[in-house]
Amino acid sequence: MPVKKIVKKASGRIDVGWAAALLAGSALFGNLLGLLRERLILANFGFSIQTDAYRAAFALPDLMYFMLIAGTLSVSFIPIFSHRYHSGNKKSAWEVTSSLLNLIALFSIVVGVFVLIFAGPILRNLIAPGLDPDTQFLAVSMMRIFAINPILFGISSVLTSVQQAKGRFLFYAIAPSVYSLGIIFGTLVLSPRLGIMGVAYGVVIGAISQLIVVAVGIRGQGFDYSPKIFWKNLGFKTVLRTAPARSLDQGIDYLTSLIELNRASVLAVGSIAAYGAATQLFNVPVGLVGMAISTAAFPKMSERLGQGRPDLFKKELQQTIRVMFWLAVPAALLTFFCRGYLSRILASRGEPIVATILGIMAILVIFKVLYHILARAFYAQQDTKTPLKVSASIMVVNIVLMFWLSNPKRYGLSGLAMASAITGATEVVILSILLNKKLEKGLFNKGLFEPLPKILAIGGATALVTYIMVSILPVAANDAGFFPLIPKFLTICIVSGATYVGLSYIAKLKEIRPFVDKLIKMARKPVIVQ
Repeated sequence: MPVKKIVKKASGRIDVGWAAALLAGSALFGNLLGLLRERLILANFGFSIQTDAYRAAFALPDLMYFMLIAGTLSVSFIPIFSHRYHSGNKKSAWEVTSSLLNLIALFSIVVGVFVLIFAGPILRNLIAPGLDPDTQFLAVSMMRIFAINPILFGISSVLTSVQQAKGRFLFYAIAPSVYSLGIIFGTLVLSPRLGIMGVAYGVVIGAISQLIVVAVGIRGQGFDYSPKIFWKNLGFKTVLRTAPARSLDQGIDYLTSLIELNRASVLAVGSIAAYGAATQLFNVPVGLVGMAISTAAFPKMSERLGQGRPDLFKKELQQTIRVMFWLAVPAALLTFFCRGYLSRILASRGEPIVATILGIMAILVIFKVLYHILARAFYAQQDTKTPLKVSASIMVVNIVLMFWLSNPKRYGLSGLAMASAITGATEVVILSILLNKKLEKGLFNKGLFEPLPKILAIGGATALVTYIMVSILPVAANDAGFFPLIPKFLTICIVSGATYVGLSYIAKLKEIRPFVDKLIKMARKPVIVQ
């Protein structure tokens, strides 16, 4: 089969269920690669000044990208493009795409120059003032290498957003793994000669490779590119009008991460790397459940409102929330009970503080998973201001708690996780209440709450089984790395997962039906692409 036909087939449209399965599968593979990537870095450099510098170097480029670019694409561009494209106004849809692509490219160049010039003073005075001068110099050197990342990620994000809006998820799903492979290449091949700077060059290689992959994915999508910015296009004007609120919301979330980094920098050497490692582990279940399902569901949610069907929007939103909650409960349980295994899998000798932080943040898994779908429910209605106001209020509380709880005389590095858990849960509760008021006849009704008591009861039984399994297969003092721990960890996951699914099936939970139906469908016939 010719390469062009293969690409076209791979770029085919799939339904929400298949998209969620694809994204969850790719997220699992991507997170495993990400854990391998982090393990290799820690195996080579440990929790040291090098890894602290590496973590700190991402701060400014990532802030620029998430605050000024990512928010525009994730919630402002996709609904506008989807509405125009699916209503038959393809010319306007491609004009919006070209305009945004060109604007982001120009803006990213400015951001890159800003990072090159001001990396030093910003890192020394704001991001990581607690690091020693040598570590700061190393971090600034890497940050300047990362200055190219915003433009690479910006262009990639526009192209993947188009594919998401059209229900094409394959290349979007593959891209993060390609990025991780670039960093792994830098760690294994370049770092023996260049030290931690080799890992930094691997980051850039990964970003370039990711852009190439998503560019292949846009082929066959009918992209009519124009090297112009169509300022008069009403869709583009709408994107520019709605983007700032979401960008600020993204910026607030990432600013919170910067403050966490700032606080960690004044604690013991390796604190930045340790907190980053715990966050990496925490993000695995959140990405597998929250990001995968909400990303797959968002274009359909926008499409329902574009069709003038708020009833279907609400019904499908409730279904998605129930399924995500059902999946999040065992993810949180395994994160908590297996925190010792996970910290030692990531770092061969383990790090007690990593396991402690992960245990504190385990309950936040459920709330973070739900946050992704609740926020997107607002964005699908082109309401970016409500999540922004909530995030801004929560950030103030979070900052106060971070400084108070992370005081070395109180909880130190663990205090950062405590503040994150408290405010993360509070944010989801507030968003839920506001969304309930916003939707006609409300979100909170029997259709949403009916299965929750059963899920919690099944979760309690599964927690007991998981605790027993951890007691039978404890982490021994000499257990270190993948091979001694993975068999134990997988055994616990399989037994606990089978218990949870089996009890859910016995309890006749509707939430399990999509997965059973999907498994049956997968066994009977291949995925259908259009």
